[in-house]
This record gives sequence, structure tokens and C-alpha cells, in this order.
Amino acid sequence: MFEAIKSPYLVPFDGSFRVGSAPTAPPDGTPGKGELKDRLEETVDRLDDLQRRLYADDRWSVLLVFQAMDAAGKDSTIRAVLRGINPQGCQVSSFKQPSKRELDHDFLWRINSALPERGRIGVFNRSHYEEVLVVRVHPEYLGGQRIPRDVSSPDLWKERFESIRNFEEHLARNGYLVLKFFLNVSREEQAERFRRRIDRPDKNWKFSEGDLAERELWDHYMEAYEAALNGTSKPWAPWYSIPADDKPFLRHTVARIVEGSILSLGLEFPRVSEEGREELRRLRDTIV
Repeated sequence: MFEAIKSPYLVPFDGSFRVGSAPTAPPDGTPGKGELKDRLEETVDRLDDLQRRLYADDRWSVLLVFQAMDAAGKDSTIRAVLRGINPQGCQVSSFKQPSKRELDHDFLWRINSALPERGRIGVFNRSHYEEVLVVRVHPEYLGGQRIPRDVSSPDLWKERFESIRNFEEHLARNGYLVLKFFLNVSREEQAERFRRRIDRPDKNWKFSEGDLAERELWDHYMEAYEAALNGTSKPWAPWYSIPADDKPFLRHTVARIVEGSILSLGLEFPRVSEEGREELRRLRDTIV
């Protein structure tokens, strides 16, 4: 079973993560934008080779989970990290307001049906963690789930953490590499990005008044993130809290963690036996 690779941004497994102490900006001495872009391109090239090995090996699946506040850079990071990978080898799912059909099932049902097949990379742009983040900040959403129990009990969130841990451990036992990324943007940087979305006509579509309403709940969201990361970061399904105020640094850091994690699987192209090689040579001679 996969175990998390080391990183200064790995969320500890002992519940000691504090979102208020986690960095949102790159460390001192970080290379400039140009160098980070070059390094990202090199990493993406290596990821393309790893994805081909993953597909040929056909034993593992990779699941990348992205969660963040609005304007943290989820979409652009997913695009930058996966842009060099064969589109047939990956799939992206986005989970927003659940449909009536989805509400007629448990909160993990729609997630389970979107999991990537063996040999593929799946990306969740928002995920099952919405159920312990947005729903925790807006408990009125629980009414639509028609849960036959007291949903006001604080035990509900602990139980959902337990369900998520068990679900992700089940995935890990069955050949899933689960990596979860919290793109940790500062409140100040989010404000600046909102202003740019208003100032630039080509970005107006990405902004709505509702974004400001959610921004007013920032402290509540930070409490929910801290609880969720502490409750569900495990060696087989780790969280990484990545500084997101600088997008080139964010993208390169995520790409390197994905690369290192897939490398740790020891993937190889399938080997053909000597008898099989002999048959291939015979077949080669028949090609006219």
C-alpha cells in the first residue's frame, strides 16, 4: 500500500496541523517565475512518461484531490500539471451542488462512481470533502440530505471523517494512490485576485456576488479545513497544504509531489518472456 512521500507541506498524521501557521507564500530563496516555469515543463515531461508506465502496468490508479477557497488556483494548477499527459489517460470530475439523484444516496455515492479505472489518473476538482467543508459552514444544506438522525450533533463531522478515512483506506488497499492538495491562499491574495477578475473583462465570468458572501465566512472555512485535514490526513491518503499565493511555485510544487509519489510505485513496462520475444521476432518476419 502506498505511503506518503516526504515534503515540508505534508500535513502531519497526528492532528497537529494548524492552518493559521501554514505558509501561503513560497519560502525565501525560491527561484524566479521563469526558472519555475522551466522546471515545471521538465516535470510535466517526466509525468507523461510515468502516465504511460501507469497505463501499461495496469495495476494502480491515481486520484488527485484539489480543495481550496475561491481564486486559489485549482483550475490553472490542474491544467498546468496535466497539460502534457495523454487525454486518454486522465479524467477530471468536478463536484458542485448535488443533484436530486445524488441526494437520494449517501454522500460518498457520487464520488465512488467517478473514480478512475486502473492505469488512469483521476482528478477531483472539489470532492467528497465538500461534505465536511461547505456543508459544515452551511449546515442548512444537511436538510436536503434527509438523514434520519439528529444532524445537529457535533459527532456528525467526526463520523464523516471516519467514513472518509475508511473509504480512502479501502481505495489504497485496492491499488489507488490518493493524493490530496489544499491550495492555501491568503485572504489578502484572494482579495487581489477577485479585484483582477472584476477589472479584466475576460475574467468577469469567473466572479459573482456570492463569492464575496463566502469570503465573509473565511474564519469558519479555515476552522473547517483545519478539522478536515487533521481528521483525514493519513499515510495512505495524505494531505499536502501547498502555499498558493504564488502560482508558479504552487504548480511546480504540486507537480513534483505527484511525480515523486508515482515514482515510488516502481512502475515498469510489462516484460515479455523469452518465448514471447521469439514469437514476436517470428511475427516480425511475416510483415510484408
